[in-house]
Amino acid sequence: MTGQFDPDAGIGVLPAQWLRTAHERGIVVGPALEDTQIQPASIDLRLGDWAYRLRCSFLPGNDTVAERLPAFEMDRIDLRDGAVLERNRPYLIPLCESLALPPDLSGRANPKSSTGRLDIFCRLITDHGHVFDQVAPGYHGPLFLEVVSRSFTVRVQRGLALNQLRLVRRPAGGSPASVSVPDEELRDFHQANPLLWVPGTDGEPDYVPSPADLPVQDGLFVSLALAEGDAPVGWRARKNSRLLDLTIVDGHDPDDFWEPVYAERGGGVVLEPEEFYLLLSRERVRVPPELAAEMTAYDPTNGELRAHYAGFFDPGFGHGPTIPSGSQAALEIRAHDVAFMVADGQRVCRLSFERMAQTPDVLYGATDSHYQFQTGALSKHFHS
Repeated sequence: MTGQFDPDAGIGVLPAQWLRTAHERGIVVGPALEDTQIQPASIDLRLGDWAYRLRCSFLPGNDTVAERLPAFEMDRIDLRDGAVLERNRPYLIPLCESLALPPDLSGRANPKSSTGRLDIFCRLITDHGHVFDQVAPGYHGPLFLEVVSRSFTVRVQRGLALNQLRLVRRPAGGSPASVSVPDEELRDFHQANPLLWVPGTDGEPDYVPSPADLPVQDGLFVSLALAEGDAPVGWRARKNSRLLDLTIVDGHDPDDFWEPVYAERGGGVVLEPEEFYLLLSRERVRVPPELAAEMTAYDPTNGELRAHYAGFFDPGFGHGPTIPSGSQAALEIRAHDVAFMVADGQRVCRLSFERMAQTPDVLYGATDSHYQFQTGALSKHFHS
């Protein structure tokens, strides 16, 4: 495809009804897309037949991945019947899907929520790519996924989806900011339909802050729920756990892989260096149907930690008549270098919003969405 994408699609993140046509339009190349791959604002990308064990991570720069791979490849592993990826080893996996984007479409990738909750570090790579997780406008070529499982040894198989791709249509010469929602517009959205609920104090119900009090600065701030109490406030990954089979849903005992984390007296948790934690947001958030959101990576000025691997929030998260006051967000946290205290209500992430090109014809939670009503942070692979 060399011309522009269908102008009727509008400007912004492409919704499900347009993503379903991506294969027949020749934008997504490879095996036909399955219905389960289409999310309200993204496409799940499937692992291909082979995984390459690498001596280290790399970007191809001015070359193709195939040209650079021999300098880094240590072994090739067949994924067709499933295979084990060792903890803390980098692997490069060609994906089933390739792209043939028109010049007004670009892409951005992120780990799926379940992937991030397992401390699996995934980054999309393209030919001639100088950055991870970005697909340049008009890109024609294959897609590759770098996979590093930080906490667990995992089993994967061809066809498994670990990451997802958003396709974004911008006006000619438009920058990423051209589809971003500025703070003042977020306040307007919030006034019309709340984006955020804050827990009440002393037994009071949750409340909606006024637009003037909405915690925004280049997006919506989200903080940690670490109040003192008898229940755990999160989970910490166990070291040297059992093999975690990612093809099995609701089949693993969480006690084999996680230990509960409790807040200290007065609230807060000390994060130990290079440990992985799953925590929840103090606030409940809502993503309206006409917007998509992304939880941005950590800001180093916030402390010695990295917050959030998996960033996409689909339209409809925390939205709908059965969810009158939004949903908590799961926050993936890894501390670095030194032990670091995080307090109840401490801001660690920012939710940035983008315009949808059109309202999706299916919203998050309308089908099999595992995390719409979440009260815990563990992934779908563990039984409750």
